[in-house]
Order: sequence, then C-alpha cells, then structure tokens
Amino acid sequence: MNVEIESSWKEQLADEFEKPYFKQLSDNVDRAYKDNQCFPPINLVFNAFNLCPFHKVKVVIIGQDPYPGKGQAHGLSFSFDGGKPFPRSLNTIFKGIYHDLKTPIPTSGNLTRWAEQGVLLLNAILSVQEKKPASHRKFGWECFTDAVIERLNDECEGLVFMLWGVKACTKASLIDADKHLVLEARHPAARPPKGGYTDQDEGKWPGCKHFSKANEYLCEREKSPINWKETKEL
Repeated sequence: MNVEIESSWKEQLADEFEKPYFKQLSDNVDRAYKDNQCFPPINLVFNAFNLCPFHKVKVVIIGQDPYPGKGQAHGLSFSFDGGKPFPRSLNTIFKGIYHDLKTPIPTSGNLTRWAEQGVLLLNAILSVQEKKPASHRKFGWECFTDAVIERLNDECEGLVFMLWGVKACTKASLIDADKHLVLEARHPAARPPKGGYTDQDEGKWPGCKHFSKANEYLCEREKSPINWKETKEL
C-alpha cells in the first residue's frame, strides 16, 4: 500500500509506518484490493487526513468502517458520496443537526465541507470489501487509528471527540477528558425505541446536541466554531 498522506500527518505518524504491524497491514490491504472489489478507492483511503491536516484538527468524529457499496465511501467517516437516499446513520446525524441547530436537512451527504473546517472524520477501520461490512477488521487498521487518537490526545489540547456507538465509545480510554471534550452517544444507525426519542434525551438521537456543545466548547477556547450547515454562513 502506497501511503499518500498529508505532510503533517506523515511527520506525526512516521514511527507507526515503520512498525511491523503496519507492514502486515499494508500487505493485507494490497492483497484485498487485488483480489476483491474494496472501498474506498485505494487513493482515498487516507482522505480524512489529507483534507484535515494535523495542526488544523478541532473535532474528531469516529466511525466504524467505510460504507460497503459502490460509489458511496470516499475516505471520510459517515460521509456519503452516493447521492440519495442517505444511509440510516447519516440521515440520523442530519436530523440531529436539525433538532440541535434548527437548520435545514442538507441535500448532499458529502461531508468534505466539515473536513476542510477541521473535523477529522476518522473510521476505526479504513477499508472494506464490497457488501461485507467489517470484513477488514483483522487487518491491523485499529492499531493504526488508535495511534492516531493517542497522538491527537497527547499533542493537542481542547479537541472535541464525538464517540457514537459502543465501539467508538471504547476509544474514550485513549483520551484525556481533562484536556479535551468527550461526547458519547448511541450509534446513529441504531434503531430508536418504540415511541422514539425526545429532544431532551442526552446521549441519544436526535437530542444529543453534540454539534452545539462542540461549538460552545471551541468558542470558549477561542477557536472558530464548525459550520455544520450546508450553507457557507455560520
């Protein structure tokens, strides 16, 4: 696997690229992409890093692995490049923004607009075989992405980590909550209980209000907030 990654990340993760597990990971990825249809396209595997340099990260949203359908995943967690309808998870996220910020549901599921503002859209596993979710979970990706989280935790202050779902919430142990804001919620793809959630359900969709909480935290630290809307104005 040819690691084409933005220069600040290349510097921060140089040691990881030299470790034995990463060599095995690279071999696993090369073999998988040669033998099967895999996503995202190989040149977009590190897209989250390339769109959001290390020193610009303000928010980290952790997903599980890419969408396994053709033309959908493009290297950003939860981002959907396949038009409409949106996947359940992204539809729920957009409803959460609507309930939180009272803004219209976006027409595009491509979240590049977030990444370019400093949102690292990080999947725990960065590749997947077509129609087989979690098929690359034993490749070694999680060792790499855990190292990413640890480096952000150690080298930065005042980041917002959004952990959605049981697997993402296990990453809380890698994060110093005295240095960063950690927001946890159910996975947005989880089916709601009968009767649905209310706007006041903390940690649940659509009432978790992670987007306004993140911006309040960033503003308190004199960082520019994220424009979660589809329009250019905040």
